[in-house]
Amino acid sequence: MRIDIPAGKKKIVGIGAALVDILARETDAFLKGISEIKGGMTLVDNPFIENVSKKMTGEVITVSGGAACNTIVGIGKLGGDARFIGKTGRDSFGILFESDLKKNHVEPFLFQSSSPNGKVLSIITPDAQRSMFTFLGAASELAASDISEACFKDAAIVLVEAYLLYNSPELVIKAMKMARNEGALVAMDLSSFTVVNDFKSLLQNEVNTYVNILIANEDEAYAFTGHRDEKKAIAALSEGVDVAVLKVGKRGSYINHDGKVTAVEPLGSGDAIDTTGAGDLWASGFLFGIVNGWTLSMCGKIASACGYEVCQVIGAKIPDTGWGRIQKMIEDK
Repeated sequence: MRIDIPAGKKKIVGIGAALVDILARETDAFLKGISEIKGGMTLVDNPFIENVSKKMTGEVITVSGGAACNTIVGIGKLGGDARFIGKTGRDSFGILFESDLKKNHVEPFLFQSSSPNGKVLSIITPDAQRSMFTFLGAASELAASDISEACFKDAAIVLVEAYLLYNSPELVIKAMKMARNEGALVAMDLSSFTVVNDFKSLLQNEVNTYVNILIANEDEAYAFTGHRDEKKAIAALSEGVDVAVLKVGKRGSYINHDGKVTAVEPLGSGDAIDTTGAGDLWASGFLFGIVNGWTLSMCGKIASACGYEVCQVIGAKIPDTGWGRIQKMIEDK
């Protein structure tokens, strides 16, 4: 089974927070000392990140990031036609962010601000869980007034990051409306259970109105639907959308289209080193497959490969050796 996409279009556009990731491996005790929340995403101010950074004992890695950006960079690495929309600071982090997009074959569509570039401190505990503490900075200033039809020109799919609801619901709604007006399918990743909890009623209303492809992990699906049971959760996620995805970690994923559920087996047997970007890169493979007319089963298989490979490294950047293995799978499909 395949998904119909706009004729003659393959561009995938992502709109989201233009952030720089600060990644550190620390103990559970360290995490508990700074937050009672494990997993998910917590909004913080810049001094919080600076103070915690001074206490960190492990190796620190700094790379470009943000959920939608990670997905779009993955699409660029797969050879897809990719564009990213966001707002950056006029500082070294903002320069790093734009340079990284270009290096990974992504068209930057960036607005700029005099505020510092946004950043995310990701604490990775020994169980490979990551807890994110986010200072949005310039990224928080992306506004509905910035968005125009030009952002979504020639798009087949527009991926809207649910985190943008913290900027303003008006921004998210306008982006989805304009994407649909340009003939694109709208995909939304629910991003985090904390986002769903904060904007549940709005999400439930707007998903049914504008979203074609809805992607969620177990915690996000539970927050959105109230169901832990996988069959009930995927059924509830599917209401009002063309395609719904439920990711269930090491157990794989489920894809529902037209009432038919495709079960996708997990790929690989190695333990995860870091789950940062796992869902983002899963979406890279899935959306890339859709615009190329693959079956949902194949879309899920390559998505799983992308998710697996990124879990074998620190951060959300798959190394070239991992991309080589994924490309081999695509060639052999």
